[in-house]
Amino acid sequence: MPYGLVMGASGDIGQAICYALAADGWSLYCHYHHHQEKVLNLVSDLQQRYPQQDFFVVSLNMLEESAISGFLNQLFPVDGIIFASGFTAYSLLPETTSQQMDDLWRIHLKAPLLLLQQLQAKLAKSGRGRVVFISSIYAQQGSSMETVYSAVKGGQEAFVRAYAKEVATLGITVNAVAPGAVNTQMNQNWSTSEKESLSADIPLGRMAEPHEVAAACNYLCSMEAGYTTGTTLVVAGGWTN
Repeated sequence: MPYGLVMGASGDIGQAICYALAADGWSLYCHYHHHQEKVLNLVSDLQQRYPQQDFFVVSLNMLEESAISGFLNQLFPVDGIIFASGFTAYSLLPETTSQQMDDLWRIHLKAPLLLLQQLQAKLAKSGRGRVVFISSIYAQQGSSMETVYSAVKGGQEAFVRAYAKEVATLGITVNAVAPGAVNTQMNQNWSTSEKESLSADIPLGRMAEPHEVAAACNYLCSMEAGYTTGTTLVVAGGWTN
């Protein structure tokens, strides 16, 4: 039975990933920083649905580097890790603070790399380790008002390409999923007209649902994806500009 660590299990996409992986037989460590109750409810539901598997609630503030070692002590087998946590900052570059830049870099890049440094041996143990970053379509096409977010997401995908080569002989695959616009709580404050305008720009005419992003992640974590590494799977409904 494989064990997966889902960073950001309290988010809509992270939660959908947990359900998809659990249905495929994974036991899970479900990470949160905020929204503890949401993850407790998630784990309780998963335990009822899949009583033969193990589900744990784990907490870490990814901005606190000193907390990482203690966090890792809570983990035993780890066969896969999915980085689905993070946030964006909407502002023009001259208005983006140094603290916002640091936080975006640490959440999306530095903390994941520090975690992987110490989890690599566990990921290699089974010979089928899986690493998946939930990136963004903005890593490729960029987004004005989200320049730093676009930069760190691009950094994730560059890291995926490089690290995949480094750990290939260990049986670890490293990939990314790049969603376009996704129907999550993050955009519930958009107006109806804003959502309609965005959907009109997407060839499929709608935003993605979290379970569709989770399905892509689930494939990359599957045994069938053992020959897929160093790549980014775009889930954007044909939206490329």
